[in-house]
This record gives sequence, C-alpha cells and structure tokens, in this order.
Amino acid sequence: MLVEHRTPPVGTAPTPSRLTRSRPCTPAEVREEVRNALAEARRSRRHNALGGDEIIGDALLVASELTTNAMLHGGGVTGFEVTFDDEDVRLSVYDRSQEFPAPKQHTGERGFMRPGGHGWPIVCRLARDITISELRTGGKRITAVVPFTRR
Repeated sequence: MLVEHRTPPVGTAPTPSRLTRSRPCTPAEVREEVRNALAEARRSRRHNALGGDEIIGDALLVASELTTNAMLHGGGVTGFEVTFDDEDVRLSVYDRSQEFPAPKQHTGERGFMRPGGHGWPIVCRLARDITISELRTGGKRITAVVPFTRR
C-alpha cells in the first residue's frame, strides 16, 4: 500500500491526493509535513510498520538537508512530496536550479575543516536510492528513498 502526502510545485494546480497542504518552504515546515504524514499513516494501520524513531529521524534529517540545499543552492523550494509504503519513505524536494548537487571538499589547503558542504554526503549516506530529475518547466526534483529498516 503506497500512501502519498503531496504539496504542489509553485505555479501548478494541486493534484488530488490523500493529503494536500500548503507548500512547505523551510526545513522546519518540511520536517513537520513528514511527521504529520507518518503519524497519520501510523494511526490508520493495524501495526506500527513505519520504522522506529531512529529511522524516522533519518527521514526527517534527509528531508531537512534536501530542503536546506534547495534554499542555499537551488533558488528556493518549489515543491515537496512525501510518499511511503511498508518498506521505505520517498522524499522529493523541487527547486528552481538545474544544477545537480556535487560533493564539496571538506578541508582547506591547510587541512582544516571548512563549514558547509556536509548535507549532501548525509543524504547519500542515509538514503538507499537518490534520483535527480530535470523538470520540463525548469528546475529539478531530487527524490531520496530512506528505508524503514537499517542496512
């Protein structure tokens, strides 16, 4: 059973889905959307198959990092979706940029750690699959799949 919680990209009409809310734009708003969607799914199921608090924390962190990257490097968040089934949660963040994320060097020429550049490696570590899609209207969608069980 696939459950969807969608917010439409900017400039498009809402697509009918199980849950539709205003478009979240900040990491805190995205985390709240994920929490609400997972809580509703837990209430509607006979068992608690949506992972423990640690796994839900991973999903919240990935959603937050994708949103932060969209704000800092992608021209802002233009849409967000969270879908899940019994095995994993799929988090999609839309932004205005067509540039793909790239890992940054974390140390300077003297070997000292630099601030920033840690979000994308976190997403890559916690997600099982990551898909980046260019949008016909411009921008991109990054979808990260976070499993409900640890590898």
